[in-house]
Amino acid sequence: MGNIFDVLIVNPFMNALLLIYAFVGNFGISIILFTILVRLVTHPLMVKQIKSSTAMQQLMASEEWQKIQEKNKGDKEKLAQEQMRIYSEKGISPFDSCLPTLIQMPILIGFYQSIIRAIGVTPLQLLGLVRTIYPGLENITPAASLSALIPIQSQFLWMNLGLPEHVSVPGLPFAIPVLAIIVGLTTYVQTKLTIQPSASPNDQSAQMNQMMGLYMPVLLFYFALNFASGLAVYFITSNLVGIAQYAALGKVNWSNLFKFGPAKPQPKAKSGKRS
Repeated sequence: MGNIFDVLIVNPFMNALLLIYAFVGNFGISIILFTILVRLVTHPLMVKQIKSSTAMQQLMASEEWQKIQEKNKGDKEKLAQEQMRIYSEKGISPFDSCLPTLIQMPILIGFYQSIIRAIGVTPLQLLGLVRTIYPGLENITPAASLSALIPIQSQFLWMNLGLPEHVSVPGLPFAIPVLAIIVGLTTYVQTKLTIQPSASPNDQSAQMNQMMGLYMPVLLFYFALNFASGLAVYFITSNLVGIAQYAALGKVNWSNLFKFGPAKPQPKAKSGKRS
C-alpha cells in the first residue's frame, strides 16, 4: 500500500485525469478540464481569502488601528498582542488570507506526480498504473475500459506532456521555452490584477502580496522550464481561470496591471475641525 500522500492526493488525481481522458480522448484537454474542476472546488476558499484580506485592509485603514499603532509604536510586542486582540474581536483570521496558497503546494506536487505516473511508458510503470485504477471506474466509460486506454497518448499540440517543452527556431542556437514564458506572464498578470491597494504602509498582508507578485512568476517559470509540460498546462489554465473568478467577483484591480513597485498607501481621510 502506498503512502498516505499517494492515497489521499496522487491516486485520486490520477484516476480523475484518467476518467476524463477516457471520455475526451486527449490528455492535454483532460488536464485543462481537471484544472478547471480543481479551481471550482477550491472557489469557496478563494472567496474566504478575499473576504479576509479585505477585512484586514479595512482594519489597517481604520482610525481605531491608527490610534493603537500610535499608542504602542515603541513596543512591537505589545503592538502584536493588540493586533491579535483586535483580529479576535472582529472575527478576522490572518490564516484565511494565505490558506489557498498553502493548499496550492500539495495540489501542485500531487498533480505533477499524477501526470508523470499516468504517462508511464515502461512495463513496470504501466503495471503500477493499472493497479492504481479504482475498481469502480474500470468499466465506467461507454467506449472502453480505462486500462484499455493505457498507455496514454501524451502528445498535445506541439508538445509531449511528460517532458519539458521547448520550441526550436531555425537560425537560433537555443530552443525557446514558450510554455514557461506564458506561465511567467500569466502568473505575473494574475498577481498584479488580484493585489488590492494597501491602505497602510504597515499592512503586512499587502506586503506579503507584493512579495508573492515578484517571486511567484519566477518560481512557476522555473517549474515550467524544468518539469513536465503537463504541469505548465495546469499553471496556465489555473492562472486564466483564477483571473476569470476574480473578475466575476468584481475583485480584479485593472489599474494595478501597469504599476510597478509597491502600491502606494491610500491617503487617510481628514477629520473635520470645529470652528
